[in-house]
Amino acid sequence: MIPKLTYHLSFPNPHSASEEGIVAYGGDLSPSRIMLAYRLGIFPWYSLGDPILWWSPDPRLILELEDFKLHRSLRKKISHFEIRFDTAFSEVIRECAQMTRRDQKGSWIVPEMIEAYETLHILGHAHSVEAYQNGILVGGLYGVSVGGVFCGESMFAKVSDASKVAFAVLIDHLRDWGYAFVDCQVPTEHLKSLGAKEVSREFFLRQLCGAPAVIEENNHWKMRNL
Repeated sequence: MIPKLTYHLSFPNPHSASEEGIVAYGGDLSPSRIMLAYRLGIFPWYSLGDPILWWSPDPRLILELEDFKLHRSLRKKISHFEIRFDTAFSEVIRECAQMTRRDQKGSWIVPEMIEAYETLHILGHAHSVEAYQNGILVGGLYGVSVGGVFCGESMFAKVSDASKVAFAVLIDHLRDWGYAFVDCQVPTEHLKSLGAKEVSREFFLRQLCGAPAVIEENNHWKMRNL
């Protein structure tokens, strides 16, 4: 039986997750609960009208930064975009929520999730990477920084390769900042093509626990001077 969370700020051991990867349900989307979940290798993922579901899937998809594959065709397209960090978080998460995805009805980025992650952004935990062309937002991604791990949540693109270029620029900065890896959460062929790999939950949790701490000078990311 999947445990129901109470008002206590705690989670069951992620190793106790169901076969599908569900650790618990219920609770709330307060910043303290969400950040505790991420530190334990757990994340919220549910549909409109459902209770909040907390997941720790097995296998887990991660991208170790040295494994990122910057294909030659993508490298050539980097100059086609202006990339910014943390300048349009609300726009990015809303664009991600509106994206139509194959084999997916509706979006798991429900209004309560948008509000919760906007709060995390204000607090300096959630970040966005934006791709612009001619001053227009055409792609991007967002996620949560947990120590030396970036937990990717979602991406969107209105122009071919916009989100991939945003991701490539992010990976380059994460290396410089001392991050260990990107938690891609659920396996997808798109992310595997960029170098992500499936690992066991046990391996992921060990890597999460052992990731070096990253000290950020301020709450919001800034691109380095080129």
